[in-house]
Amino acid sequence: MMDKVFIADHPLIQHKVTLLRSEKTGSKEFRELIKEITELLCYEATRDLPLREIEVKTPICTTKSKVVAGRKLAFVPILRAGLGMVDGTLELVPAAKVGHIGLYRDPQTLKPVEYYCKLPGDIGSREVIVLDPMLATGGSSIDAITLIKRHNPLSIKFMCIIAAPEGLKALTDAHPDVKVYCAALDEKLNDHCYIVPGLGDAGDRIFGTK
Repeated sequence: MMDKVFIADHPLIQHKVTLLRSEKTGSKEFRELIKEITELLCYEATRDLPLREIEVKTPICTTKSKVVAGRKLAFVPILRAGLGMVDGTLELVPAAKVGHIGLYRDPQTLKPVEYYCKLPGDIGSREVIVLDPMLATGGSSIDAITLIKRHNPLSIKFMCIIAAPEGLKALTDAHPDVKVYCAALDEKLNDHCYIVPGLGDAGDRIFGTK
């Protein structure tokens, strides 16, 4: 399982995750931290992008240098909390397209229910990175990736801030071809399927709702 999982150990990410967890962190700072952590994770998730060599003229001379070889990306946040991660990814890859998948957790069954799906028309020619700050039970991410696979993208990765071991196992078991990038792997889920120690409800903290 773990060969398909990247858990960040960079000091800056660990520092920012600690600030993110604190109940004293307000919505404005919380949003900024989500964006910053997402940028750092996106840096890792795009490490395998292919390069091609071009000729460029510097003020000193003409030389050969490398640029990304035109591989097309799409970021797909799972609504609504995933929206908080979009700005961070687009900072690094401004030419990427953005799709949206709407899933909510039924309060009785705790199972995900789809209510919206809008993906780029050319997603079949793109590599997709699915965004959701919290990987708890794994239900929403598994369903979102299943939906995306119906459109035959080139590949799919999943990026989150906090993961629970239960959700990570469920996701990698359901989609063993999907590589997962997360900033922190926490202890467990509680009886209400919240991640412990976690950071609370990411959507509420991003948007200032209760």
